[in-house]
Amino acid sequence: MTGTEQEIARYVGQVREALADLPPPVRNELLEDLPEHLTEVAAEAEGSLYERLGPPEAYAMELRTAAGVRPPASAANLDQRIGAAVRRGRERIRAADTRLGPVLGYARLSDFLRLLRPAWWILRGYLAAMLITVLLTGTSFGLLPRLGGSSLAALLLLAATITASVWLGRRTDRMGPRPRLVLNLGAVLLVLFGLAGFAELDSRVGSGGNTMPYEHVYTDQYSGVQDVYVYDSQGRLLEGVRLFDQNGEPIRLGHPWCAEARERIVPGPDYVDPIRQPYPYCPQGAPFRFGPTPSPAPEPPAPEPPAAEPTAAEPTASAEPSATPGGAAPSVTPSGGQSPTPTPTD
Repeated sequence: MTGTEQEIARYVGQVREALADLPPPVRNELLEDLPEHLTEVAAEAEGSLYERLGPPEAYAMELRTAAGVRPPASAANLDQRIGAAVRRGRERIRAADTRLGPVLGYARLSDFLRLLRPAWWILRGYLAAMLITVLLTGTSFGLLPRLGGSSLAALLLLAATITASVWLGRRTDRMGPRPRLVLNLGAVLLVLFGLAGFAELDSRVGSGGNTMPYEHVYTDQYSGVQDVYVYDSQGRLLEGVRLFDQNGEPIRLGHPWCAEARERIVPGPDYVDPIRQPYPYCPQGAPFRFGPTPSPAPEPPAPEPPAAEPTAAEPTASAEPSATPGGAAPSVTPSGGQSPTPTPTD
């Protein structure tokens, strides 16, 4: 359907609404030749039907007058009042369209906006991707949609939503009134969502906060650890240390980085499983040393048997005789006792 055909169908529909109070046979008779007449009018000169024939309500009044049919004296019903309000709103929009067009260098503002439709289709797809991300992940509005923190998923989601938006945009003119109304309401919701999201993003940037949600930023503080050095209370480096958690599971950090440690993990007679290697892997790389590395303590000496207690001295007889002058008999002096006193003789 071309633009002229759409304009004719829209004009005929508005005239039909203005004649809604008439019986269906009368209304159909008045509108029977209207599409062909409007086609001839549109082909004669440039300009819209509204500009050449006036508002549809005025044209409907002319049809009533020509057919000798007058509008009912009773007040219009609710549907007619709503229709009249809608028509007045459309007339005001058309008047504003005509006044604002020359400001941008076009006959009507709608002519300029029609050129921006592809850009709007892309923006609509982007906002749809952001809305899907917020609803599925619960994160705040960002510059790009994030599904599980994956950039590839974000690009695939953007490609799908933008493609669908362009596909819908190229077929909007062929849709019926209700699908077009639903699409327009969805566009309004996306615009409101985008305005709120960009306002929140601007407030985070203005307050010096991160533009990305905190839960997506994770840094492992042990990712740069190559070796572990353990010191005692006196600042001496301990070697042959193994680390365990509260469950008895070994804690492994780093990887043998010096040449001596790497040689031990090469398959061969000196191979040592890296998981079984104690810390530090490379003692020569210790960041500081406060004292000599403690050496293994010497084994204590074997205890000596206790000494025997001394006993009391016993008298012993001397086996050596002592000679006395004059040929006297030798006297025996007991050791440890008093020597006997000789008895005088007559």
